This record gives sequence, structure tokens and C-alpha cells, in this order.
Amino acid sequence: MNISEEVHNAFEVIKNGGIILYPTDTVWGIGCDATNEDAVKKIYALKQREETKSMIVLLNGERMMYNVFKEIPEVAWQILDLSEKPTTLILDNPRNVAKNIIAEDNTLGVRMVTEPFCFKLMERMKKPLVSTSANISGMFTPKTFKEISPEIIKGVDYVVNLHHDKVCKNPSTIIKLGLDSQVKVIRK
Repeated sequence: MNISEEVHNAFEVIKNGGIILYPTDTVWGIGCDATNEDAVKKIYALKQREETKSMIVLLNGERMMYNVFKEIPEVAWQILDLSEKPTTLILDNPRNVAKNIIAEDNTLGVRMVTEPFCFKLMERMKKPLVSTSANISGMFTPKTFKEISPEIIKGVDYVVNLHHDKVCKNPSTIIKLGLDSQVKVIRK
């Protein structure tokens, strides 16, 4: 399978409100258009996850970051520049995304991606991509495609046909940054 074909197939599903199972720069993820509230609901239902537990959103560059956040603390860019592994930043006051992915404290976790499939898919979507681990809420996070439960595979509208043999690295580091410049490491 080639990456362009997979980007095309995934894009067609996403633009019609579907959800996909796809490889990220960390673990396998379940995703959808981060601006589509109904698609986000499908993911919560599939994961059997409370809607109060927010999910993260992938971005493919500065322009998309500024589209989601009007104010970005300077330290956010410094952290992203210095990070040697995938890092999720939780920032205040997101906008232009589905309300049901924003946390109760009006924050949103975002991660810049370099993984070619994710990057190209968002280039095509021109929108951020929801990303949450490919498991039922509370169950272990699968490190390989083979470990993903049949329930999840059957529950998505499309399974990306790339990297099925890849063993995933650990999930990303998570750092919460307030507009008041407070920094809190949530997961190393």
C-alpha cells in the first residue's frame, strides 16, 4: 500500500464524518476531524469513554496551532524545539475545534506531528486530527497493531493499511502550560 492512497482513503472517510484507526508517531490511534462533534461522539462511544475525559488533537504545523489557539505561551515553542520525543502540550482557550474535545477547564492537549501519514492527511484535511489510543477506556494501550482488540477494529470506519508490523514507542510526554506561564508535567 502506498501512503498517498492511504491518505486519500482516510480523507474520504473523515470528510464524511467517519472515524479511522491509524499509526501515529507514538501508538496506534483512533481519529477523526477535530472540528466534527458527531465524529468525536463516535470515538467516545467506541472507547466507552466518558465525554468528560478529553482527547488530544494532532496538528501539522504553526499555522494550524495558531488556528486552534489565539494565545500561545512563548515557552510552548521552546519546549517543542527542545523535545527529543513526541510531546503533547495542554494549552488554554482552544477555538475552532469540536466543543466535546475541549476539557472542562477549557484546555486542549495538542501534539505536532512529523509522521508522514498523519502530516499528509492533515495537509489534505486542512484541519486538526483527533488522536486517542486504540483501546477501550481503562484497558492497556496496544503497542502493536496485533494487540488492538477486534472490537476497536470493527468499530472504526477505516483501518489505515500502513505499519501493521511496527512496534510502537511509548506514548508522548504531556506538559500542561497555562497562559500564566505555569508549567506542569503530566506524563514523562
